[in-house]
Order: sequence, then C-alpha cells, then structure tokens
Amino acid sequence: MNGLTLEADPWKVLRTLLAKYPQEHRPDLPPFQGGAAGYLAYGMNRTLERLSAPAIAGLGLPQSILHFYDVVISFDHRDNKCWIVSTGWPEQDRVRRSERARRRADEFAALLDGPKAPQKGCPSKAGEWRSNFSREGYIAAVQRVIDLILAGDVFQTNIAQRFSTRLSTSFDPLAFYCQLRSLNPAPFAALLRWGKLTIASSSPERFLKLEGRQVETRPIKGTIARSPDSKEDHRRAAVLLASEKDHAENTMIVDLLRNDLSRVCTAHSVEVPALCNLESYASVHHLVSIVTGKLAEDEDAVSLLRACFPGGSITGAPKPRSMEIITEIERIAREVYCGAIGFIGFNGHMDTSIAIRTVTIDGDLAVFHAGSGITALSEPEAEYEETLAKAERIFDAFGSEPAGAF
Repeated sequence: MNGLTLEADPWKVLRTLLAKYPQEHRPDLPPFQGGAAGYLAYGMNRTLERLSAPAIAGLGLPQSILHFYDVVISFDHRDNKCWIVSTGWPEQDRVRRSERARRRADEFAALLDGPKAPQKGCPSKAGEWRSNFSREGYIAAVQRVIDLILAGDVFQTNIAQRFSTRLSTSFDPLAFYCQLRSLNPAPFAALLRWGKLTIASSSPERFLKLEGRQVETRPIKGTIARSPDSKEDHRRAAVLLASEKDHAENTMIVDLLRNDLSRVCTAHSVEVPALCNLESYASVHHLVSIVTGKLAEDEDAVSLLRACFPGGSITGAPKPRSMEIITEIERIAREVYCGAIGFIGFNGHMDTSIAIRTVTIDGDLAVFHAGSGITALSEPEAEYEETLAKAERIFDAFGSEPAGAF
C-alpha cells in the first residue's frame, strides 16, 4: 500500500491512513479529489472469511495495491475540460499544505503544457492461448455446480476459466489498452501500471459507489451474445429479457446485495430502484439491477467495502459456500479478477468496479478470466459459450483467434 508491504489488517490500515488526511468534498469538481486508488484482489476475501487458499497461486501478485495521490488530473473528453486537484497532503501544517498544493499544481500544469508523448502503435499479437479448462472440463465443472445446487448445498455459483499467453518483447501494454477500450467501450474502463505490472480493465459493472451517505451497487447477472444482424440482435435481447434462468440469477444476487448493504446502511433504507434492466455492450447484452441504501452515520467507505467484498455477482449465494466451491473447482487464484478497481477519496467518497473483462499483464505474461453464473436452470454447454462471448473482445484486442487453443 503506497509502496509499503503490510502484514497488519489491511482494512484497518486503509482506514487509519485515510483518516490522517481529512478533506471536504467539493461538488464542483470531479468525483476523485485525492485519496487511495488501485485494486483489491479477489483473494482479500480470505481476510474476511475462513477460506482455504487456492491450490495454485497464479502470478503471485499482492492482494492489494493502493497508492495515495495528493494530485489528481481529470479530463472531460466530451466537453474538452481539464481539472488539476492538488490537496497539499501529506503536509499537516495549514500554511505549508497550501504552499505544497500550489507548487504541485504548477508542476503538473507545466507537464500538461509540455511536449506531447509520442503516439503508440498497435500492440503486437499475443502468442497461443491456454485455459485452465478444456471445453469438456468446464462443462463438467458446471455440471458439478448444478449437482451441488440440486443437493441444496448452494443456490448459485460463478465459475470462470482463466486464459493465459506469452507476449513478445515488443508488446506495448498502453497500445493494447487503447485497443481494448476502442473495441470494448465500458463505463468503468481503467488502466493501472506499476513497473512491469499492468492492469487493463474494460469492466461494465459498478461494485460500490458512495457519495455522501448514498450507496449504490449495480450487479450484472444475465448475459447473451450479440449478433451483427440487427433483427437477430433485437431477438436475442428479447430472449434475455424473457429468460427465467437469467431473471432468477439476477434476483438471487440482488437479494444477497440487499443483505450485504443492510449490514452497514440505516434500517429500511435499502431499495431496488431497477431490477433486470437491459444494457447492451459491444459483444453482449446484460441484465443489470440497481440496489441503493443510506450508509449509517457510524460507518464509512472501508466498512462498506468490508461488508460487501467480494461482489456477490461474481461469487454466488450463499457467498461463503460459493467461494469455497470456486476455490475447489477453479483451483488457481483469481488474483485481480473479480476483485475491485477504483478509488476511495480523502473526502470519504468512493467508486469501484468489479474487475471483470480485465487483463493482467505481468512482464511477458498476460492473463484474464471469463466466467458464468451457474443456477439449477443452467445448460452446461451454454454456460461455456457465455464465457467465450465475454472473452471475445479481449481476444480481438490482442489480435488473437481463440479457436482451437483450448
């Protein structure tokens, strides 16, 4: 966290560090006005529940990387505006803090007025892709979950396959992210870079937003691949909207999130203003719901995260048992996938995404996952195809053909 390796409770440390730099919210400025930003890996669930570690560690990444930013540059590309927000932290003296804020703002303004960075070309193509599941293996995993559901062990569980490939020395992560953002536009796209580690996300899903005391989460459950033919595409959207299986999947997770929010929100404030609305993205249609609440006065952004992490839409219900099944069946650590990406401001505001449609590039290795929510009504072959539909635009951004690789 901020360049430090921590062995203490990370949630307590995060709260303590944020409390050192209190700041009033400015509604006339963009939402992130300084604070912590980065990722919380899915494996942070083991700080909240008694869970076994996955059999295979994956890349061995930190369970979280959060840096604290005293200066934030925000761009509004639609209205062609730019803001430099400079907090003056970590100075505690009021005068010195004001001086530092002005000095740092001037430094970043000079950088923006300086020469433009050279334009990046297209990323070189990735190598052969591997998955931790064969087609038959994933279908068998789905059937295993269905059997557990029918036995009364769980109601729903999300199972993902993990794709990996080696990259050439000429591969450009920034160019790849630009390609991904172009091919798969998403409201929570994000690029995080630390040395040889790059996280390139095109997530469509909000995990948690906190503005003042108002909380919002927008779970996605229910997916169908899009068609280039307009008439067929509309038919598929109608099929999704009418799907009993997908509505049940979404409603179960809405109930789970209502329960999670009720742990930290005021009594009777948790509501569902939207249930199973259709949202369309580059390669898929989704069913999206909205759950809101009012955070209790004695709670904060960190306690909200703790109460809801990891997001129920990418675990299943009940959450603890679903996470046990995920560990047993997937075997390899999810790491950044299905964790959270976003910020927690010094002003107490927060916005985070679920880290889906998200690629981790560690040196010459690229990894991403695609999953599906399994219910009693699932058809194993269809769930496998759903994972490929979700992965399609990521493969396209790499210039790769997945067929025959697994």
